[in-house]
Amino acid sequence: MKPPPFRYHDPRTVDEAIGLLSTLDNAKVLAGGQSLMPMLNMRYVLPDDVIDINKIAALCYIRETDGVIEFGAMTRQRDIEFSDVVKARFPIIHEAILNVGHRQTRNRGTIGGSLCHLDPSAELVTMAAAHDAVVTVAGPNGTREIPFAQFPVTFMTTAIEANELVTGVRFPRWPAGHGYGFVEFARRHGDFAIASAAALLETDSNGKITRASVTLGGVSVTPVRVRAVEQALIGQKGSEDFFREVCEECRKVAAIDDVHAPANYRQHLATVMSRRALVAALGRVGKA
Repeated sequence: MKPPPFRYHDPRTVDEAIGLLSTLDNAKVLAGGQSLMPMLNMRYVLPDDVIDINKIAALCYIRETDGVIEFGAMTRQRDIEFSDVVKARFPIIHEAILNVGHRQTRNRGTIGGSLCHLDPSAELVTMAAAHDAVVTVAGPNGTREIPFAQFPVTFMTTAIEANELVTGVRFPRWPAGHGYGFVEFARRHGDFAIASAAALLETDSNGKITRASVTLGGVSVTPVRVRAVEQALIGQKGSEDFFREVCEECRKVAAIDDVHAPANYRQHLATVMSRRALVAALGRVGKA
């Protein structure tokens, strides 16, 4: 299939892109195109204008500063995969991104495009939720920052305005020696996750958990931080049996019911995936 007719724009600066978004009534932004192009071809979206931001060089970067890592919105997933900084400081992101599509899609796909598309099964979306990331958005009134907890509105719908553009995202760094684990259940490697789980853990010198992040992807309409599980972990020494018990809380998550899996199956997978992620995270505490 071919996409419907549209007018094509290729701005060279953020201001030029925002100007186009502010004056065009029915426009879509093209980043990596790995989601937008299939949706155009299948007539899921019918824009009058497509704004291609691939030539805005200022939006492509990976920077580590003051305990955070910053990604420009146009940073390719392949660049994140091969970043030494990501691998050393954010190993869970490196682990998760290996599940993103295939090499060909990672060559083109961008972190900003993934966050704006906001597929609940997307690995980078889950990573943003797990790390309490902050999204930077530019618009005609300047820039603003959106904590990722406030970024998803509902299914594949973000809190950015029609005349705004995501320019970057900032991930706070967990300290050296933290435990991490990411697991995913999909029909085939590279397919969209039916359920995934990300876990981050810190422990004290006695092995008791002092900080925890447990996030589910693909289960609900947006990624879910399972706060009840996180709170139950604090002050406890982890074990597989203990994790199995507390992860039963994941059955309470409002799950998607679709052609790929019924809601109750996703809820079951959520308990299994979260336990496995926590077991992996606990086994890595203090290893780096």
